[in-house]
Amino acid sequence: MKQSTITIGVQLDEQKVPENILWNATDSTATDSQPAKAMMVSFWDGADKAALRIDLWTKEMMVDEMGDFFYQSLMGMADTFDRSTGQHALAHEMKHFAQDFFKKFQENLRQQG
Repeated sequence: MKQSTITIGVQLDEQKVPENILWNATDSTATDSQPAKAMMVSFWDGADKAALRIDLWTKEMMVDEMGDFFYQSLMGMADTFDRSTGQHALAHEMKHFAQDFFKKFQENLRQQG
């Protein structure tokens, strides 16, 4: 059986706020660790029937980037839900929510700016 390893490194400041996030994977074509401004990792604990999550973002992550990140993550989750369950109508509703969320997010940014 083949095994793949994903490594995530987080550099913290004195207050334990992430300054840098670097990741790499053994199956990646990249030879060096790749930088990221934010990450969301979820694991499913089947015994406890609970999602375990790690959400981190660096000081460099801008608010507009966070909106893009959430929009793309929600759309990706809808695609994964669709492929894994075959619940096409619900996946479509999730995508509609993501699009509505992003539209409202952008409107809020315009009002604040």
